[in-house]
This record gives sequence, structure tokens and C-alpha cells, in this order.
Amino acid sequence: MTENADLAAIREAVRALCADFPGEYWRALDRERAYPEKFVAALTKAGFLAALIPEEYGGSGLTMSAAVAIMEEIQASGCNGAACHAQMYTMGTLLRHGSAEQKARYLPGIAKGELRLQAFGVTEPTSGTDTLGLRTTAVRDGNASYIVNGQKIWTSRAEHSDLMLLLARTTPRPPLNPPPHAGEGGVGAKRTAGLSVFLVDMREVKGNGLTIRPIRTMMNHATTEVFFENMRVPAENLIGVEGEGFRYILSGMNAERILIAAECIGDAKWFIEKATRYAGERVVFGRPIGQNQGVQFPIARSYIAMRAAELMVREAAGLYEAGKDCGAEANMAKHLAAEASWTAADMCLQTHGGFGFAEEFDIERKFRETRLYTVAPISTNLVLSYIAEHVLGLPRSY
Repeated sequence: MTENADLAAIREAVRALCADFPGEYWRALDRERAYPEKFVAALTKAGFLAALIPEEYGGSGLTMSAAVAIMEEIQASGCNGAACHAQMYTMGTLLRHGSAEQKARYLPGIAKGELRLQAFGVTEPTSGTDTLGLRTTAVRDGNASYIVNGQKIWTSRAEHSDLMLLLARTTPRPPLNPPPHAGEGGVGAKRTAGLSVFLVDMREVKGNGLTIRPIRTMMNHATTEVFFENMRVPAENLIGVEGEGFRYILSGMNAERILIAAECIGDAKWFIEKATRYAGERVVFGRPIGQNQGVQFPIARSYIAMRAAELMVREAAGLYEAGKDCGAEANMAKHLAAEASWTAADMCLQTHGGFGFAEEFDIERKFRETRLYTVAPISTNLVLSYIAEHVLGLPRSY
């Protein structure tokens, strides 16, 4: 059985599962801004959320390409993978940099669905996408623990997760313009130094140093702000080496961008299929509206953009699987796919006219959901800055 056949079988299985969660299910949740517990439970039971966990820990041991297929099909079926996608991309940091004891302790429970690793605590109100400027601190308290103080924002699914992957500063940030012979934190200090990653068991600290406050947004995304006040984290929950956390997080961010790009491809396919079908069926002035080039061309352009983005997603996923540097490709995939899905969303709504705004068509819901990805998890401008600096060799702009 070829890999393509394997992926086709995965896609078919995901579509079959998603068929049990039609538009009515998502519309009801959207009205109440409720979490899709049944959907997440079904994905977990089917083993899809354990796709990237090795078989030795009870997971499926699949490739990034398989994970891409799963997330794409969820979106293409009209569902919303944002409720659970973090469990896939946060896994990379634990898998690649966690200790054998940490992996043995947590991965089997995650694979079985007994534990959820859905929260990714990185972004802060004052620093935004300037990750190196984060202020949350983790101070060593003897040999047994760290004391964490600070705040995170846009930490999605924190209310529905047992574990959080947390990035905090364990040593002061090196000065931007250090004086000569400044010593530690001065000349020779890396800009990325001093950040560390922790796996926080939120069940132990909710109400005991950890406060979670939900943020209502334009779409049903279950996002929050979290506050740490003298929150104690066992030293054994430090992932890897203290101070090397930014490097560890980067691999997870590449996975995040590839998987979210796959979701955007799925969204674009959903919008294109919806618009194509409607344009062929809707008759105005005695002919299908899809017979008019003014309606045809935007649909065709959306399809072309989606296919081009899809190829970049596959390229990035292939590099990730091979253990090669995929930073540029992951960023380009996310950028192209997010632009393609948003263009397709706008086109689909325009094609449907007034009906596009009706809740029962699901277009306005998906329109709101896919709009997020030109902003998060990394904005369009930062992707362009990354490509300009790291690919084209232009001077750093920020």
C-alpha cells in the first residue's frame, strides 16, 4: 500500500467522522461560544489527535503529511479544527526535546485521551509577536521548583486543557546595545538566550497561582488570558536545558504553521466547492449565475491560489518530516494558504449575495473563522519580514 493510498484512507476516515458533526452542530456551538467536546472526543477516540505521537507511547506514529491531511479534511468538511489543533503542534517540542521520563509520563495519557495538551502559553499583552520581549519569569526556588509570575494572552483552549506548554524567562534579557566587556548578558550573549520551556500541569495550579479568564471574540475560538502569581512548577517539568527554550519552541512553531496552513487549504476547498455548486444552481435572468465570467473568474482565481498554496504546504511538510530546516517553507505555506482561504471566503460570500450572510448557510461562520489566520499565529507582515531577512538577505527591519 503506497503512502498516497494511506493518506487517501486517512482522508476518507476523517470525512466519515466529520459527517456526524454537520453545520447545525457548529452553529449551535457558535451561538453560545461553546467548546466542541463531542467532536474533540470523537477525534481523540479515533486516534487522530495522537497522529504524531510514536506508537511506543500509544500514538499512531504518523507523518506530518498525515497530520496535514487530517487537519485539511476537518476544515474541508465544514468543521473547525481550531478546537484541538494545538495538541498536534505542541507535541513536537515534547517529542524532540523532552526527557525520556517526561515522554513516558505524559504521552501515553495524551494518546489515550486521558490528558489534553491544548494550551500554548507564549504571547503576552506587552510584547505580542516579539517573543523575545516576553516578561513572564520563572525563578528557581531551590532544587525542587520554579516560581512563575506574569501574564499570557490569546492562550486558546486553556479552559479545556490539562497541560500547558509555557515559555518563560529564566534569566534577564540581554541588552539590545550592550557596553563593551559587559560579561554575561552583554557582548556575545545571544538575543534568544534566557527563555525556557515548561510543561505545566494546570490541574494542580488552577486557583493556586494560575487564573484563567476567557476572551469573547468574533468567532468561537475558546481563547483566554492567563495570569501567573507565584505559581509553582516542579523543576522536573523543565523541558530540555534551561535558557534554550526559544530554540525548542521554534520547531513547534514550524509545525504549527504547517498544520494551520493545511487547515486554511481545507477552508479554501470548502468555500470553493460551496461557491461552485451555488453558481451552477442559482438562476437569475434566465441563466445560471456561474455562466457569467464576473462570477466564474473569482472562483477560478481562488482555486488557482488554493492549489499553489497546497503545493507549498506539501513542500514544508516533506522538509519537516525529513528533519530539515523548513522555517522559510513553513512561513510561506502559512502565508499563501491564509491568503488563499481568506480570498476564497470573500469570494464565496460575494457569490452567494445576501444568502451568504444567513446563518444556515454556514458561510458567515466559516468566513469569521478563517479570517483569523492572516493575523495568527503569525501576522502577514512578520512572515514577509522573515522572508526578506532570512531568505533574501535584506537588513533586519525590526
